[in-house]
Formats: sequence, C-alpha cells, structure tokens
Amino acid sequence: MDLVLDFADPLVFDSLYSKFPAVMQPYFSERDHIARQSTSLFLIAYVGIWILYLGSGTLSYIFLFDKELKKNKKYLPNQISKEIYMALSGFHITALVTVPWWIFELRGYSKLYYNIDEYGWPYFVFSMVLFVLFSDCLIYWIHRGIHHPSVYWWLHKPHHLWKVPTPFASHAFHPLDGYAQSIPYHLFVYLFPFNSYAYLTMFVLVNFWTVSIHDAAYFTNHPWINGAAHHTVHHADFVYNYGQYFTLW
Repeated sequence: MDLVLDFADPLVFDSLYSKFPAVMQPYFSERDHIARQSTSLFLIAYVGIWILYLGSGTLSYIFLFDKELKKNKKYLPNQISKEIYMALSGFHITALVTVPWWIFELRGYSKLYYNIDEYGWPYFVFSMVLFVLFSDCLIYWIHRGIHHPSVYWWLHKPHHLWKVPTPFASHAFHPLDGYAQSIPYHLFVYLFPFNSYAYLTMFVLVNFWTVSIHDAAYFTNHPWINGAAHHTVHHADFVYNYGQYFTLW
C-alpha cells in the first residue's frame, strides 16, 4: 500500500494535514510519522473501498445482472438498498482493523519488493499462482469456519440474508466477516516475497472478483472455478463452495 501512499501524499495529504491545528503538526507534518501514516491508510482504505464497491457493483448491476431474478420469491423487498446499507455501514471498521497490516508493511516487516529482477520473472509468475492458491485455500477454511454454529449466527449469517444476491451483496456482510476473509491476502506478503505492484493489482482484482461471483452472470460452469454459478449455489444451500476462486478444497 506504500505505492498508493506515495501517490496520495503529494496529491492530497500534504495539503490536508498542513491545515491541521499547530498542536497536531508534530504528528502530521512528517510523512513517516505513524499517526499520519495510520490516518492516511485508513482514509485510503475507506474511500477506496467505497469507490471499488459502488463503482464495480453499479456497473455489474447495469450490464451483467439478470433483473429477472428480482422476481424470485426469495428476493427481499428493497434488497439492493439493504445490501448497500449493510456494506457501507461496516467499511469504517474493516478499514480500521486492516491498517496495522499496512503499517507493518511500511515499516519493512513484509517481504514485498519493487523490482522484478530481484527474484526474476519465473519467480514472479510462480508467486502470482502461489498467491491465488494460498489465499483461496485459507479462505476456504476461514469461510468454512465461520459457518460453524458458534459464530455463524452473528458473524456470517448477515451475508446469507441474500438468498438471491445482487452485485451489491458482494460486500454486504459483518465487517469482521469481510476482514477475516481478507487475512490470507495480507498474511501472504509476510511469508513469501511478492512484488508490490502485483500486490496492489491483486487487491483491486479481488474486489472485482468478489462482485462478479454475486452478479449471476454465469460465464463459466467449470467444476473447478468458483464463479457466480457455484457461489449462487452457496447462497442458496450454504454448505458448498467455500473457496474464493476454486472448488478444489
């Protein structure tokens, strides 16, 4: 996330923080102060997820979602507004608990790197595949775990209110549910070297994928790909297809 911060500091934050009261300047005038970095990262996460969610969700709804599904008897009254409200009302919490991962990245504790030549192109390609498989496997077990009755009723059941999901159901869940299923993405870069540009790209693409598996646009019915077809079954029956990308686990 340092790439976004390096871009946003001169564009937005330098000017923003210069207007803070003098008593706050020791904490916000220096770009590498942890208070400033934490605040900036929170704002980036919070504003960024609003843009990604509402932007991709709206486009998917307009161009891909089958509006005939709204006639299904399991489609709730005013469902889209309820999905959006649930999603937006939890983004600040998800952003807040995500910030520590990014702070430790900025402090150099992760294995992120910039130049592909450091590890070479073969490893770069391998690391992309490993990232997808690693995160998908861990998300499978996390997702399966939050279906356990001891936590399901308060943590994951809100997401299963949407028996006939729309693209806006993609992020309509308890904020700690969304955070729990994001942990593998953060954890990966602390365990394996990963290119910073690839990391940022994958973070954005993951959000697009999350929208796409809720839009009922069945581009593939491949038994291994956990696309919209398989994820729709998950919303209907609850006991299948816990992975993010695949049905391998």
